[in-house]
Amino acid sequence: MSSDSAARGRWWAAPPRPVWEEPPSRAGVAAKGIVLAGACLAVLFPLWIVVVTSLSTPETISRAGGLVVVPRDLTFVAYEELLGGGQVQRAALVSLGVTAVGTLFSMTVSVLCAYGLSRPGSLGHRWMLMTLLATMFFGAGLIPTYLLVQALGLTDTYLALILPSAVSVFNILVLRAFFMNISPELIDSARIDGAGEARILWRIVMPLSRAVLAVIALFYAVGYWSAWFNASIYLTDQDMMPLQNVMIQIVQKQEPPTGLGQLIRTNQLSPLSVQMAVMVLALVPVAIASPFVQKHFKKGMLTGAVKG
Repeated sequence: MSSDSAARGRWWAAPPRPVWEEPPSRAGVAAKGIVLAGACLAVLFPLWIVVVTSLSTPETISRAGGLVVVPRDLTFVAYEELLGGGQVQRAALVSLGVTAVGTLFSMTVSVLCAYGLSRPGSLGHRWMLMTLLATMFFGAGLIPTYLLVQALGLTDTYLALILPSAVSVFNILVLRAFFMNISPELIDSARIDGAGEARILWRIVMPLSRAVLAVIALFYAVGYWSAWFNASIYLTDQDMMPLQNVMIQIVQKQEPPTGLGQLIRTNQLSPLSVQMAVMVLALVPVAIASPFVQKHFKKGMLTGAVKG
């Protein structure tokens, strides 16, 4: 057999693998590392500037001509003044309270709704599912929603920050898909032992669904913490405003927080450092909560989205 025929025989016996299945070269690995490092730098560098500027003195900010990159003469005066009482501290407490209560309420409603829709043969679950899906494509609009909130007497109350956005149909569908993937044999065995639906949900379904529950809870918590629109249209009392709305007043409208005007006028505190400090305070809760949920994120999202 000639060398050409032998080569053809080997080619037919072992076809070459596609390019994407080949092990990466050193140049490819290095290029990926450079790209990832650049992406991390692009994300972390602005955050570094915000944090350093919030810790800088008025003299350092003046010498830098604005935002500070190189830290010098760091001080926590801006944070001490913001958290020492006044508008920002009250707004932060409002945001924390709304986030905690709203997330608990939204998770309760979403879990109960998703569990009911995941049980085959439950009363009217198909019509309810179709109704929920319809709300994802058709909405009443801003004016009817505002009139409804006003008619219910929710304006200038904290319930106006929770109830209008309490339930996400997308989150319910993700939970429903996850619940449907739980082995029916487990639920049937619990029913044979005399467990009701509430006990099955609490003792079997929820412990097996920690990953998706953590992810959905994070979605709701970030949504409540970052929300500002509902407060801007439903609240008129400035003392009830959450942190995001106060941050808009300080950063965009250049309005100093209540009680800090004298310190800013006497150059004891820079308005730019106050703005950056408020932004850091708005980012801290999400930055703290995200690492604890990160390990559940991939499992919770993919498992709940594969089937349904």
